[in-house]
Amino acid sequence: MSPARLLAGAAAAVIVGSVLLGVVGPRAGAGPGGLVAPVAAVGSSSPDASVDGSAVPPPGSPGDGPAQVTDSSPAVAAAAATVPHFKHIYVIVMENRESGSIIGNSTAPYINSLVARYGLATNYRAVAHPSEPNYLALFSGSTQGVTDDGVHDLARQNLASQLEAAGKTWRVFAQNVPPGCFKGAVAQNGRDGAGSYARKHEPAVSFKSVYGRPASCRKIQDFTAFAPSAADFELIVPNLCNDMHDCSTATGDAFLKTFIPRLLRSPSMKGSVLFLTWDEGTSKLGGGGKVATVVIGPTVKRGFRSAIPHSHYSLVRTVEAAWGLPCINRACFANTLREFFR
Repeated sequence: MSPARLLAGAAAAVIVGSVLLGVVGPRAGAGPGGLVAPVAAVGSSSPDASVDGSAVPPPGSPGDGPAQVTDSSPAVAAAAATVPHFKHIYVIVMENRESGSIIGNSTAPYINSLVARYGLATNYRAVAHPSEPNYLALFSGSTQGVTDDGVHDLARQNLASQLEAAGKTWRVFAQNVPPGCFKGAVAQNGRDGAGSYARKHEPAVSFKSVYGRPASCRKIQDFTAFAPSAADFELIVPNLCNDMHDCSTATGDAFLKTFIPRLLRSPSMKGSVLFLTWDEGTSKLGGGGKVATVVIGPTVKRGFRSAIPHSHYSLVRTVEAAWGLPCINRACFANTLREFFR
């Protein structure tokens, strides 16, 4: 073999090895905000800093992130092998609290009891201010360039489209959302009780693949339809009082004390996981502040705390890795929360 071919082969081996180590190496190669070397197809460019604290996608594809990795990628297979294949994944998103105002706070005894029993990510960052970009990040692995709490219609890939393509089911349970594919910005009260719904806290309806298809849009439901067995993936969005946005930490804690036991007592929780997180904090750390993220489930190490840097993109990457899905957008640059699981 010619010297030129030998050099080319060695370079390719280094590139492949670097990508794999970024996913499966110690601490997942985590840097600030849980970002790692991009898990990307050949030809993707390296990340740079961006306004939301994440990696900048390749030139010419703003908001899309790096090229996707297929299900057959060794990197995807290795990541999936280290995250349990959960029966169900639940995500509850609360509002506007820095981690230090929750952890150890006497007005949040129930949340702190969950921390003592399950796992806490102590170095987990939101990715932007204000609220809506963080919800989009949690549902699509990108803020999609959104920098406000406005009404947006996005023709981008997201977790819902990923899950449907893989034969997985999903639901969004948003408290006080009106029935019938409601697309308005706000709503008051509802079949599930008194309170206020805000579209800015419900990311699914902002995506054309959801709001443009009535069958998908109907998967956004209020709390009267909530059931732990309703779907493989369930995003749970309390109203503006119960999520701590308009009301106190104690009010949000009391809501969770009523709601979360419904999950923990359910047979559907066996082999499943619940992530309790906050959309953003009050500081600019990581772009959106340092927020508490509690990892709850039967396979979580009891009382475990992890100081590994993570972000909302890490949560998306964990969902993808658990079910062998290709990574999307900035989740391709993120580590997983695999250290929490036995």
